[in-house]
Formats: sequence, C-alpha cells, structure tokens
Amino acid sequence: MTAITASARTVSATASATPGKTRNRVLWTLQILFGLFFILASGLPKLVGQHDAVEAFRTIGWGEWFRYFTGVVEVSGGIGLLVPRLSGPAAAGLSITTVLASLTQIFLLDAPALAPFPLILAVMFAWIAYERRASFSTFTNLIKH
Repeated sequence: MTAITASARTVSATASATPGKTRNRVLWTLQILFGLFFILASGLPKLVGQHDAVEAFRTIGWGEWFRYFTGVVEVSGGIGLLVPRLSGPAAAGLSITTVLASLTQIFLLDAPALAPFPLILAVMFAWIAYERRASFSTFTNLIKH
C-alpha cells in the first residue's frame, strides 16, 4: 500500500509540474520564436563580427573575447530552448543573461531607455523556466551520467 501511495504522489507531482495542452503550445511557440531570435538575430551577429555588435562591445571595453563569449551563450541558450530536455535550464540561463544585458545597457552603454526590453525578456524566460521546471531533473540526470 505504501508503494501505491508513493507512486501516486510521484504521478501527481509530475502532473502538476507540466503545463496543460494550451499552455504547452504557447510555451513552445515562444520557445521557438525566442530560440530563433537568440540564434539568428542576437548570437550569430556577435560571432560573425557584425559591425553594430563589434562597436557595442568595443564601447563596453572588455575585449573581443567577451563578444564571442556572449555570442556563444546566446546561441547555446537559443538552441537549448528548442530541445525539450534543456528548455528549462536554457530559459533560466537566458533570464540571467538578459538581466545582465539590461544592466549593461544602463551602466556601460549609457542607454537606459533600451534596458526595459531585456528585462521583459528576463521575465518571459523566468516564466518559461518555471513552466519547464520538470526538465531540470532531466538535465541534472544527463549531467550525472
């Protein structure tokens, strides 16, 4: 009887950690759009040395390595959003990345008017990470093995 109760609790906990059908569709739509955005429009320009990206990172003053690092983080996060097992951790990482981007806009680039957009993205990514929280246990199992 104990095994049945424990297994029922596990099923109940798993069911409550997964979104419903409509919410799941909304999440996947956002994840695909944000994933493509971070791969194609945000990360790749940094990696290929697009003029605007080079100038922005020159203004930051941390060297070319930081532009490449940021590009890799953004492309990796975008890809992670598209992989079910990685979607939660990727969203959490992009949430942190976009908060840091907002702080960079305010303090290093003297462009506080541009800071709200990354903060809105941070909130969206935090929501995706919360909704995809079941993928965190899958992710940790992948790391352990």
